Amino acid sequence: MVLKTFGWSFAVTALGLVAAILFGGWTAFGIVAILSILEISLSFDNAVVNAGILKKMNAFWQKIFLTIGILIAVFGMRLVFPVVIVAVSASLGPIEAVDLALSDKDRYQELVTDAHPSIAAFGGMFLLMIFLDFIFEDRDIKWLTWIERPLGKLGKVDMLSVCIALIVLLTASLTVGANAHQHGGTHVDKAETVLLAGIGGLITYMIVGGLSGFFENRLEEQEEREHEAEEKAERTGKPKTALAIGGQAAFFMFLYLEVLDASFSFDGVIGAFAITNDIVLMALGLGIGAMYVRSLTVYLVRQGTLDEYVYLEHGAHYAIGALAALLLITIQYEINEIITGLIGVVLIGLSFWSSVRRNRAHAAAEGSAGEKTEVPSGV
Repeated sequence: MVLKTFGWSFAVTALGLVAAILFGGWTAFGIVAILSILEISLSFDNAVVNAGILKKMNAFWQKIFLTIGILIAVFGMRLVFPVVIVAVSASLGPIEAVDLALSDKDRYQELVTDAHPSIAAFGGMFLLMIFLDFIFEDRDIKWLTWIERPLGKLGKVDMLSVCIALIVLLTASLTVGANAHQHGGTHVDKAETVLLAGIGGLITYMIVGGLSGFFENRLEEQEEREHEAEEKAERTGKPKTALAIGGQAAFFMFLYLEVLDASFSFDGVIGAFAITNDIVLMALGLGIGAMYVRSLTVYLVRQGTLDEYVYLEHGAHYAIGALAALLLITIQYEINEIITGLIGVVLIGLSFWSSVRRNRAHAAAEGSAGEKTEVPSGV
């Protein structure tokens, strides 16, 4: 099972490390290995959230996620995306941007760093909306009850998530403008860029998430109707429409997954520049890490891990909230990538530990209940 799920990841790792040695020797090998570990540690929460969505999709769309999706994740976000940033920010053509990335690596890194506020604002707002919509939903299973119970009740207020997200974005943009003014700067454009990019992230979430949710709800309603009228449908021989609706739902959920993965990859791409400004090594290292995130997502789905360890999804969403906050903070202040990665790992680790404790407590309770109901022989 492990080899079947992670086989392609192992193969890509071997090819990537060999390519790194051929490209730049053992130094390049070490850089690619470090980048791979960085990407996996930063994106573990991504795998857990992806699994929660992917388990609702059929086998066909799961394969699409692993084929076309991985091409988008590895080549699109880890290779093309940094080049696009440079091309847009420096008003260069795609070929000129690639040439700059290969010939003038310091200038390339500088341009990507300059674009960081807009990237962080877009990704931070998208991830913040995911966290807020999760935390404001009144769920049957609660991990941190003292937080989730009152927030679940507050979530009944319409558009609360959007209002809070806009307040956070406005605060971030005003802080950027105020700090620039205090230091004698004239970075009004930076504040506007943060505001516009953040609104772009919010709109993207509402469109893609809203469409996927809409079709998912339609699919669930259709399945309920089909279940109730199953015998009648068999007698009349009417064709079922679940496959068509399922296709629409899965398509928009796939789009949602890709935008979600893109938002998660922002911190990895930017953080990679702290290790190297070589676009080839960056693509190799982050690409290997992205493969493991994909494989881990499928492993969680096939093993039913989220159903067994019920708090994992909670921990992943808290990690998303932390990452969103850190991305927005990095608009103005620098934060070490190790902190970003460790926060997610710690939160998911705690949620896993809580899930294990919950399962043991339930098993113990069922065992004691079974003993009480046993009738002694001879009575």
